[in-house]
Amino acid sequence: MNSSYPRIRHHEQGPDGDVLVRREVVRLVLYLPFNHHALALPIQRALDMYLDAVGTGPKIFSEYSLGYESAALHEDSWSNIRQMLSTSDEEYFLDDEADEQLRLMQMKNQFDRMVELSSEEHGVTGYGFFYWARLSWRVPPKNQVSLVSFSWPTEYLEACGSGRMREEMMALAKLLPYASGHAGLAFSSPNLWGPSMKDIHEEALRYPGLDVTHGQRELGMHVDGVHWLNFLGPGVLSQVGGAEALRSRLHSPSTTVQSLEDGRVLVSLGPGPEAGDLHQGDTLPGYRELARVLEPWLFSFPAHMSWRDCPPDTARRWWRRFLDE
Repeated sequence: MNSSYPRIRHHEQGPDGDVLVRREVVRLVLYLPFNHHALALPIQRALDMYLDAVGTGPKIFSEYSLGYESAALHEDSWSNIRQMLSTSDEEYFLDDEADEQLRLMQMKNQFDRMVELSSEEHGVTGYGFFYWARLSWRVPPKNQVSLVSFSWPTEYLEACGSGRMREEMMALAKLLPYASGHAGLAFSSPNLWGPSMKDIHEEALRYPGLDVTHGQRELGMHVDGVHWLNFLGPGVLSQVGGAEALRSRLHSPSTTVQSLEDGRVLVSLGPGPEAGDLHQGDTLPGYRELARVLEPWLFSFPAHMSWRDCPPDTARRWWRRFLDE
């Protein structure tokens, strides 16, 4: 099957030859304004749904991490993963522990919940799962949220079609109490929080539809950029005036605003994800229109963000690619 999307692949020399270390994927990211105690069961159900669809073999996932160094993923590793995703019947809060030393121990042993499934042994496959729960404080840090993401190689999308891909993502999102979320094309590498931008900054600027971040832990009720699928929960939706107000301001023929259960909406920018290509004049006008409508609620460019060894202001240019150019 011919590729519908740009193949952005980077290899590095390993002991057994070239290894794929960076590639394009399709990624779903959801922001959950809850502690792990409220998320444990929905996250387990979503992970099971995802694994039922993609499988668990070594050519899909070969490593896992529970918040520290990655380890080889074997059959007996799943019990460790399930234990990390479990929780007790009663919710505990870090605020209730007066002893600071014990509190620090509890943060690692009980409260800090993180699971990552990836593949490095056979190169980056494009499949991935990541969950990082917000720590359990009675008064959580302002704007901090839990985060979960699911990734698929673009070949998966091309094989099943964008309609089925959209249905799978909607089914996963339906299981989770998100404040907001998004899905679309993205870069993937063993460094979860982003590849070396020195190597791909030109491609990132050329293809505006490919995300290069992996979510914002301090998102609060803001929106993390514009993507193919844009999930808005009731809190975020109320800020923009509701579904009808949103529909009235979006005129691109490929854009749809679909009402979902529990006061949520899904804004879809076309039947399938698009990379765009500024070299060919494809600026993704539907994406730019939504960015202008949502601009007051978009997560602002972090002042501390920079891309080392890239031309000055490259990171900011990418961040505001749908607004300034």
